[in-house]
Parts: sequence; structure tokens; C-alpha cells
Amino acid sequence: MRALAQMIIRVIADRRAATAVEYGLILALVVMALMVGLNELSGSTSSLWGNLSTKVQAAR
Repeated sequence: MRALAQMIIRVIADRRAATAVEYGLILALVVMALMVGLNELSGSTSSLWGNLSTKVQAAR
């Protein structure tokens, strides 16, 4: 039990762990922004391909 407590204290005192957590949070925010952007892009591209399909079928 004492070894576990010492390990937890070392992890809390280690500043590299805090930096890794910060980088993880930044990465999570970037991924979320990419997902929102791709979601918006997919809506506009979907309507673009739908319009193109309609025009091609009408041209036959």
C-alpha cells in the first residue's frame, strides 16, 4: 500500500505528466474541430453530388 502511495505522489509531482495531459487535451480539441468541419463539408458535398446526379439523369 505504501508503494502505491509513493508512486501516486511521484506521478503527481512529475511535470511531464501534466504536459502530456495538456497535449492530449489540445489533440482532442483539434480532432473535435476536424469532425465538426468534416460534418459541415459532407452536407454541402452531398447536396452537390445530388444535384449533379439529377442533372445527369435529366440529360439522358
